[in-house]
Amino acid sequence: MSHVKAGAVGLFTALVFSLAARSQDYHAIEGSPYAGGIGVANNPASILMTPYPWDITVFSMQETNTTNAVSFSNFSYLSGLFPSDTIHYHFTNGDLKRFAAFNFNMHLLNVRLALGRKQAIAFGANIRGYGAVKTGNVNYNDTLKNMNQFFNINDGTTYKANFVSSTWAEIFMTYSRTIIDDEYSRLNAGITLKGMRGISGLYAQLENGSVNRTISGPLTIYDLAAGSGRYAYSENYDYWHNNQSTTQNLKDFLGHTQGGAAVDFGAEYLIKTQAVPIYGDPDDYYDYEWKIGVSLLDIGANNYRYGSQSRAVSDPKTNVSDSELNEKFDHLKTLAGFNDSMASIVNSIVPLAGSYKIWNPARLVVNIDRPLPNNFALNADLTLNLGGSNNGQRLFTKEITLLAVTPRWETKSLGTYLPVQVTTEGRVWVGGAFKAGPLLLGIHNWANLFSGSKTQNGGFYLAFVIKPGKGFSFKEARKYTCPDNSPYF
Repeated sequence: MSHVKAGAVGLFTALVFSLAARSQDYHAIEGSPYAGGIGVANNPASILMTPYPWDITVFSMQETNTTNAVSFSNFSYLSGLFPSDTIHYHFTNGDLKRFAAFNFNMHLLNVRLALGRKQAIAFGANIRGYGAVKTGNVNYNDTLKNMNQFFNINDGTTYKANFVSSTWAEIFMTYSRTIIDDEYSRLNAGITLKGMRGISGLYAQLENGSVNRTISGPLTIYDLAAGSGRYAYSENYDYWHNNQSTTQNLKDFLGHTQGGAAVDFGAEYLIKTQAVPIYGDPDDYYDYEWKIGVSLLDIGANNYRYGSQSRAVSDPKTNVSDSELNEKFDHLKTLAGFNDSMASIVNSIVPLAGSYKIWNPARLVVNIDRPLPNNFALNADLTLNLGGSNNGQRLFTKEITLLAVTPRWETKSLGTYLPVQVTTEGRVWVGGAFKAGPLLLGIHNWANLFSGSKTQNGGFYLAFVIKPGKGFSFKEARKYTCPDNSPYF
């Protein structure tokens, strides 16, 4: 059992939640007519279906994490606000395929502007990050003390693993317009163009690792037998030096990033209510019986240049024993030191040079929204990742959520939400969210709030969105308020 003091983690959590005193992964408001500009990340066409002439997302943040490899105890979001105990963590025992994944995004001053009822634009800046690691079947328990014991409980195992992480800053511009509008339905379509700078690109791969087992008297010895791997980081990390000021380091770090581009496409089809408009009733232009959205998101990649210590390794030396591995890789402090140790156990170690891409989390999203009486509604959102396995030359990031179903009660200024989501790894989370005026605060998994052992699976989101008051709404066109043959005109 390993442990850390609650102070640092608790302080971070307290700061995050004191600020609250997708849309990727903003599940509560997916499909909502009041999502405004935040909805552009889930479907570019959605910015036409909100009854405000404009809205400004001053700031929003979302974080999601999931793993079966590690768990916490004595730590929940509530306990993090008032830390009074030691936070413990331990790695999962047993023989299983292990995984861990995270994503986050921050929206910085995103703006949506309606150019009448039929056209709208949105623009702004975001910081986004995705990461995931997966292994093949591997056995582990927390009583292991050295590589000999590890290899012993994994006798006959072929070792494989991959890790990919990409973080970037982006500016975007969205345009949406109505394509078809008749008595029964309406079709809106939109496109988002993104310019990106890759802030951090990391990856590692291990393929076909194996060891040979020999008996020497009372001893069982394991020697390296086969395997190959690659590990890399983006070049801008090479420009961070401890003898420079933080300001200069940030300037150098960000100044050596590479550009990239991506695009989103989306459409929303609305089936109208067929209600007969009556003079004096509220504007029903944005009402619908069903809303079906389809979007193709994050088609693009970030570019990175290999850092100086990035390497490809293969052909292990077959006379390297488990005890030598313990000695060579104990107490390493730098990647250069790791490379020196690696060079002593393989016959081929080659620097990686040039550029590489990490593809954005390309995905197909289908969203269905059904209004119900008395301000209730039900939304379903299906996300299908389009990226590959990360075992080859092409590197992909991916969304964590597969399916989200969200009942909601919502008005323009208030809302409560109960999203239930299924992750790509088959986990089921029940979350919740609350909207009051400009503030939206949500949690992906209620267990994060109350259980001290579930924080490793879930996450949170918060947003501060400014919208106009009642006096700034669209003026109704005459055809929506009164029939042409009205006796009053």
